[in-house]
Amino acid sequence: MLRLFSTLCLVLVLAGPWKAAAGPPAQGECPSVVGAPSLEDGKGLVDAPPVLLKEGMLVEADQLLMLRRLLPSVIWQHREVFFYEGMRMEIGACHHRYPAFGPYRTATEKFRAQARLDDENNLENYTAGIPFPPDEVDPERDDQAASKWAWNLEQRHRGAGFRGNFRITEIPSRIGGILTYEGEFFLVRTGHRADLDEQEYSVDGASDMVWATGGEFNRPFDARHLAWRQFRTRESQEDYDEPDNIFVYLPEMRKQRRAATTWVDGLYVPSYTAGAQGAGGGMLFGDGSSGSGTIAPTAGLNIAMSEHKDHGFTGISLRPNAYVWRYLGAQTVLAPLNGSRTGYPKDPKRNFGFSGLSVASDRWDVRWAVIIEGALRISGSDVRTVEIWIDYQTQQPLYWITRTDRRRLLDIGVLVHRFSGDVARYPEWPGGIPANVFEPVGASFYSAISGGGGWRRESYDLLSTPFRASERRVMTSADNLGKGR
Repeated sequence: MLRLFSTLCLVLVLAGPWKAAAGPPAQGECPSVVGAPSLEDGKGLVDAPPVLLKEGMLVEADQLLMLRRLLPSVIWQHREVFFYEGMRMEIGACHHRYPAFGPYRTATEKFRAQARLDDENNLENYTAGIPFPPDEVDPERDDQAASKWAWNLEQRHRGAGFRGNFRITEIPSRIGGILTYEGEFFLVRTGHRADLDEQEYSVDGASDMVWATGGEFNRPFDARHLAWRQFRTRESQEDYDEPDNIFVYLPEMRKQRRAATTWVDGLYVPSYTAGAQGAGGGMLFGDGSSGSGTIAPTAGLNIAMSEHKDHGFTGISLRPNAYVWRYLGAQTVLAPLNGSRTGYPKDPKRNFGFSGLSVASDRWDVRWAVIIEGALRISGSDVRTVEIWIDYQTQQPLYWITRTDRRRLLDIGVLVHRFSGDVARYPEWPGGIPANVFEPVGASFYSAISGGGGWRRESYDLLSTPFRASERRVMTSADNLGKGR
C-alpha cells in the first residue's frame, strides 16, 4: 500500500506544473466565444466572428461548439452524454457575486487566519466560516493551497443541513433495464455552525459530532424501509482513518446492525440493489433445542445491503485529509450552479436527454472555478484520484471527475445546485434573515470506464433551514431506526 501511495504521489507531482490562480473577473463580465466556421457563397469556410455571451441567451445543440472552451475537456469529449438534440441551455449570470449568509460571513472575518493544516493536511483550530479565505490562498507560495481549497469545499455554507426527497436512477451501460429508487434523506450539521455563536458554534448535546446524515428508501418494494444513519465526529478532521458510526436497518431481517463498510469518504448510502425476496425458510444449525437455531437464507444478502454503494450522494461531502492534493489551476467555466429547472419530486417527468444523464436544458452560470486533484491515501477503492472544480466565490463543487490507479477515467459528474435566494417562498432563517444557501438538488454521473450508463440523482425539494429540536434528536440518533416496522 505504501508503494502504491508513493507511486500515486509521484504521478501527481510529475503530471504537470502548478499554476497560479488569479482572482475572478469582475461581476457581469461575460466572455466572448467563437462559433463554428460557415460557408460563404460555396467558396470555402469563413471564420465566425466572436460572440459575446449574455445573460438570458439560449444555446441549442448545434451551437455547442462555441462553448467548448468554457467546459472541462472530459465533458466536451463526452458531449453526446451531457448534451442532446432539443436541449435549450440558458446562459445565467456572469461571475455574479451571490450574497453570503450573514452569520457565515461574520464568522469568516472573526476567525480569519486562525485555522491551519498540519503536515498531514489535518484541519486544526477551526471554528466556523470559511477556514481559508480565497484571497489569502496563494498557490504560487503555499504548498498546501490545494488542501486548503479542499477544506473550504467541505466547510462551505450549507445552512443547517438539508432534508427532502430523492430519486436515484441507475442507467445500465449495455444490458438490463433502468432502475429507479426513491426515498427521503437528510444531513444535519451539528458542528461549526456559524449561526450558533451563543452555543459555541455547535448544536447542544452534539459537540463531538460534525454532522449526521441518514435516510430511508420507499421504492421499489425490495428496498422499501431500508434505512440508515451516519455520524461523523470531529476526530475525523485530525485523523482521516477515523471511521464514522454507521447503522443500517435491514427490513428483511427486521433488525438494526452496524454497516458492513467500516470507512466511508463522503456520505454513506446502503447497497440498495443487493436485496432479494422470497428466499424461503430458515436453515437449522446446532440441535435446535433452544428454539433459536436457524440462519435466515437472506442473511448474506442483507449483510451485503449494509455495504456502502458509491452512487447517489457523491459530491455532497468528502474527507479532505484522506487525499494528497495538488493545485491544477483556475479558469472561467460554465456550470449549473444556480439551476432554474426543477425535477423529482416536483417534476417527475423532466427530460434528461437520450442518455438520461443530461442537465443541459437548464440555466448554466459563467463562473470562475479553482481546479484541484487529490490522490486517495487508502487502498481498496476503485477511485484513486478525484478532480474537483470548485466555484471560487461560493466554494460549491461544480464538476467531480474520478480516475483509477492507471489514470483511466472512472466517473464524470456534473453537480446541480439551486440558490435559495432565487426560490419563491423559500423560508427565512430564524430572525428574518435570508438563508442564502445553495441546495445540492441534482447530480449526473457518467460511467466512463464502462463506456456507457451511469446514475442520476434528483432532490428538487430540499430545504436547509434549522430543524426542530425533536427532528434533530431523531436525526442524531440511531435508536429510532426500524421503529414501528
